[in-house]
Amino acid sequence: MNAIVESLYQKILLRHAALAMVILVAVLGWLGSYIPSLKLDASSEALVLEGDTSLAYYRQIVKRYGSEDFLVVTYRPNGFLLADRQLQTIDAMRAKFAALPGVSGVTTILDVPLLDSPRVGLSQVTGGDIPTLRDPKIDRELALKEFTSSPIYRQLLTSIDGKTTVLQVNLQRDEKYFELMNIRNDLRDAARMGDIESELKLHAAEKAFADYTAEAHERSEELVASARGIIEEYRGDAQLFLGGVPMITVDMIDFVKGDLKLFGTGILLFIVAMLAVIFRSLRWVLIPLSTCLGTVVFMLGLLGFLDWRLTVISANFVALLLILTLAITIHLVVRYRELANEFPKASQYDIVLQTVQKMLRPCLYTALTTLVAFASLVVSGIRPVIDFGWMMTMGVLAALVMAFVILPCVLMLLPRKEERGGEASKTSFTLMFAKATEHYGGVIIVVSVLLLALSGWGISQLKVENRFIDYFHDTTEIYQGMETIDSELGGTIGLDIILDMPKPTAEVEVDTPVASATAPAADLADDEFANDDFAGDDFADDPFATDPFAEDFGGSFGSSASTSDSYWFTVAGLKRIQEVHDYMDGLEETGKVLSLATFYEVMQMVMGNVDDLQLALAARSLPESINEILIDPYLSVEADQARISLRVKETSRTLHRNELLKQVRAHLIDDLGFEPEQVHLTGMLVLYNNMLQSLFKSQILTLSAVFVAILAMFMVLFRSFSLALIALTPNLLAAGAVLGGMGLAGIPLDMMTITIAAITVGIGVDDTIHYVHRFISEFPKDRNYLQTMYRCHGSIGRAMYYTSVIIIFGFSILMLSNFTPSIYFGLLTALAMIAALAGAMLLLPKLVLVFKPLGPEGVAADVVVKTAE
Repeated sequence: MNAIVESLYQKILLRHAALAMVILVAVLGWLGSYIPSLKLDASSEALVLEGDTSLAYYRQIVKRYGSEDFLVVTYRPNGFLLADRQLQTIDAMRAKFAALPGVSGVTTILDVPLLDSPRVGLSQVTGGDIPTLRDPKIDRELALKEFTSSPIYRQLLTSIDGKTTVLQVNLQRDEKYFELMNIRNDLRDAARMGDIESELKLHAAEKAFADYTAEAHERSEELVASARGIIEEYRGDAQLFLGGVPMITVDMIDFVKGDLKLFGTGILLFIVAMLAVIFRSLRWVLIPLSTCLGTVVFMLGLLGFLDWRLTVISANFVALLLILTLAITIHLVVRYRELANEFPKASQYDIVLQTVQKMLRPCLYTALTTLVAFASLVVSGIRPVIDFGWMMTMGVLAALVMAFVILPCVLMLLPRKEERGGEASKTSFTLMFAKATEHYGGVIIVVSVLLLALSGWGISQLKVENRFIDYFHDTTEIYQGMETIDSELGGTIGLDIILDMPKPTAEVEVDTPVASATAPAADLADDEFANDDFAGDDFADDPFATDPFAEDFGGSFGSSASTSDSYWFTVAGLKRIQEVHDYMDGLEETGKVLSLATFYEVMQMVMGNVDDLQLALAARSLPESINEILIDPYLSVEADQARISLRVKETSRTLHRNELLKQVRAHLIDDLGFEPEQVHLTGMLVLYNNMLQSLFKSQILTLSAVFVAILAMFMVLFRSFSLALIALTPNLLAAGAVLGGMGLAGIPLDMMTITIAAITVGIGVDDTIHYVHRFISEFPKDRNYLQTMYRCHGSIGRAMYYTSVIIIFGFSILMLSNFTPSIYFGLLTALAMIAALAGAMLLLPKLVLVFKPLGPEGVAADVVVKTAE
C-alpha cells in the first residue's frame, strides 16, 4: 500500500502539484459552466413507487375519464356572499383569471345552473332553460340555500356555512406534455420487458419529456405569479387563498431553491467560523474551504452536464456534500499537524506523503462504508430517493478524491510552518471522554443497553401515516389554502371507487333497456391489474396533478354510445351506486362525494320517483351542460363502469389511509355484496398509501443489509471478527437512536425521513473506522489498552470531535426552514451525530477495554497481531 501511495502521489501529484492544480481548476471551471443549467424538479415521481402496478390501472382510468388541471381560489368576503358587491368582485376576478394565458375557463357560482331556486321542472332541464345566479330574478336566499345544501354544490362551490366560495380556474390540457409522457411510459414498459430497441430510445424520450416539463414549469411559474397578482388586488375586503397543482409544484420548487441557497450558504459560513475557532489559522480555514467548494462545484456541474435534476428529496444535497468533504479534510489536517509536530525537521514533502499514507486507508474505508449506506437508498423504489442515493454515492467518491488532491497539492505549494497546537494533547477536551470511559465504564454499558432497548421500543412505534399538509409551515399559503379547502370545501386528497358491471347470473332479470349490455367491457376485463386491491392513482403522471376539484365539473366522456345502454344507468344500478355513495359520505374521514347517485337524487328532486324508461328518456334529452356536470365524469358506457369520486380530509389527525382503504373495500364486498373483481380503488390516496406502506419494510430490510455489508468491510479492514462486531455496536446505537427517536416522538417515516437512517450510518461509521484504525496502530507501542485509549482520544478523538460538532451545529441551521422535512432532516441528523460521537468516544473504547480484541496486554512484539498498516 505504501509503495502504491508513494508512486501515485510522488509521480502524479506531489512532484507536479502546480500542474495538477491547474488541470483541476480547468476541469472545475468547465464543469462550473454547467451549474446555471442545473434544473429542479417537483414532479409526480416523488410520490410514485417504482413499478407500482396501480399506476398502470390508473393510466387506463385517466384516459377513460380524463381531466384538466385546475387552480383553485377560495374567496371568503367580509359581508354576505351573494351581495351585489361580492358578486361583482367574483365576476371581476373571473374575467381576469379567464384572460390569463393557458386558462380554458373559470367556473364560479355565477355560472352553474340552479335547479332549486326555485325548483325547476323537467321541461326546463331538458330544454336548457335553467337559471343561474346572473338572472336578476333569482331569489339569492334560495340560491344560497341551494349552494349549501344541494348534493351537487355543497362543499364543492361553497362551504356549508355559505360564507366561502371557490373560483375554479380550468387550465388548457397540455397535449404535448401527455404525448411525450406516454411515449416515455411506453418505452419504459417495453424496455422493462427486454426490448433492446426501446432501451436505446428511452434515454432520448426521457430527456425530451424532462426538458418539456421544465418549459411547462416556467409557464406555471408565470401563471401562478399572475394569479397571485390578481388575488392581491382583492385581499383588502376578503380572505383569499390560492390552491391547486401548479401552485403546489411552484412553491415546492421555490422551497427547494431557498433551502439550497440559504442553508448551503449558511452551513458554508458556519464551517468558516468553526474552522477559524478550531485551528486559529487562515491556512486551515482556506484549504478545507477550497476543498469543500471544489467538491460542490464538481458535483453540481456534473449534475448539470448530465441533466440530472435535483428534487425535494435531494434539497440538502449541497449541505451533505460540504459536511462529507469537510469530515475527510479535517482528519487529514489534524493528522498533518500531528506529524509536523512529531517530526519538526522533516521536509514538507515527507510530512504530506506520510499524512496521505497513514490516512488513505481509513478514509478510503469510511468513504466505502458511507457509499454503501447511501447506495442502499437505490432499492427504496421511489425514483427521487433512488436518484438521491446515486447522487450521494458519486458525491462521496468526489469528496474523497478532492480531499486527497487539493489538500496535498496546496500544501506542496506552500512553505512549511510551525503548527502550534497540532501535537496530540494531554489536556485536550476529548480526554474527558477517556476519563469517563475509564471511571464510569459500567454506567456507559448499562445506559447503552437501556438506550438500545428504548430504541427498539421506539422502532416498533414507527408509523408511515402522515399529513402532507404538515410538510409546510402553517404560515405558508400551501398550508392555509389546503386547510381551508379541507375544512370548508370537502377535503383535499382524492379517492376514486371504480365499479365494474356485475357478471350476469341466473337470478338477474333482463327486462330493462340494458338487457343487451350485460357483457363486461373487454378493455378492462382481462386487465392484469384489475384485481389489484388498491389499484390506481389519481395523479395523472403527477401526484399533484389531480386537483381536489379535478373532474368535479367535467371530464371527457367522448362516447357515441348512449347512457341508456349501461347497466349503471338504470334504477337498479343507480341504487347500487347510491349505497356506496351514502356509505362513503357517512365516513368521518371523507368530505365531498360525487357520483351518478348525485344525478339520481337530482332527477328524483325534479321528477319524483323515476323508472328505467324515464331515465332513458331523460338521458337523451339532457343538455350538454348537465351531462358534463352530472354524468360524464362518473360513467363510462363503453366499459359499463361507474366511478364514485370523493375527497378525503387530509388535515384529519385520525386519518389512517391503509386502514381506511381496507375498511372501504371490505364493506363493499362483505356488506354490500359486490364481487371482489368488481371493486377497484384508485386515486391520490391509494398511490400515496402504496408508497408509504413500502417504506417501513424496505427501510428495515435495507438497513439490515447495510449493517451486514459494513460488518464484512470491518472484518476486511480490521482483520478481526470480534473487533468488527465491537466497531459495529456504536453504529447500531446511533441508527437505533434516530429511528427509535422518530418512533417515540411520533415523526412518521416518509419519503424524506427514509434517508435519515442511511445518512446516520454513512456519516456515523466514519468515527468508528478512524478511531479503531488509530487504536490498532497505537496499541503496539506499549500494548496497554488504557494508555492507548488516552492517546487515541487526545489525537484522532479531536478530529472526530471537530467534525461532529460542525455537523451537529451545521445541520441545526436547517431547523429554520419553512419546509418541515428539512427541519426534521436537520434535527435528526444532529441527533444522529450526537449518538454516533458518544458511541465512538464512550461505548466503543469501553468495549475494547472489556473484550481486549487485539490480544492480551504486555505480550512480546513478535506475537502481536499485525496492524492494519
